[in-house]
Amino acid sequence: MPIALVSALPAWFVAGLALGALASVVVAIIFYAGERLYPTSKRSPGSGSRGSLRRHAEIREYLAAIGEPFVEEYEQDGLTIAFYLPDRDVGITFDPRVLFGLEDASTHVILCEDEMPAAHLGQRLPFEVPETPRQPPTSSDPVDAAYEQLGLTREASTSDVKDAYRSRVKDAHPDRGGSSEEFKQLQDAYTTAKNDAEGTV
Repeated sequence: MPIALVSALPAWFVAGLALGALASVVVAIIFYAGERLYPTSKRSPGSGSRGSLRRHAEIREYLAAIGEPFVEEYEQDGLTIAFYLPDRDVGITFDPRVLFGLEDASTHVILCEDEMPAAHLGQRLPFEVPETPRQPPTSSDPVDAAYEQLGLTREASTSDVKDAYRSRVKDAHPDRGGSSEEFKQLQDAYTTAKNDAEGTV
């Protein structure tokens, strides 16, 4: 009966079904082979609490600059807090699961977005923070200084430069609490780094 049904269908329709099935199989094989050759990186347990290494280092430097003692990778209730301030019972994390997992704990947990500049952490801390002087770029090369101001290295791509600028411009803009000078410096750094990344410098 099924053979009679198939023979009753137009030839172009049967050919289309066969080609569609064949294409699906080929695509499935390509995806399978791609996953075997180039596996998707898996996050290790607890890695979500770490944020990027660069951001981690910035927060470490910031806490040292304001003289706040801290413990890194602090374990509490089976969760890993990226930074724990023992004198204040405050935790800093990049992982929303840690924030929600410690909702009922006495520890005050702050969630930091991975792209948040460490200098803005003071606005989120639940205690008075001393002002830290803004560090000028340490490089004498204007191109290196531009990348440094954006929190990037010279190997960054054009899209990395654009992403870093978009992330930082929100806080540097005068309408969002930044200063005109800071905003202008960031724009200049963006232009210099973008031109270098595009190879137009």
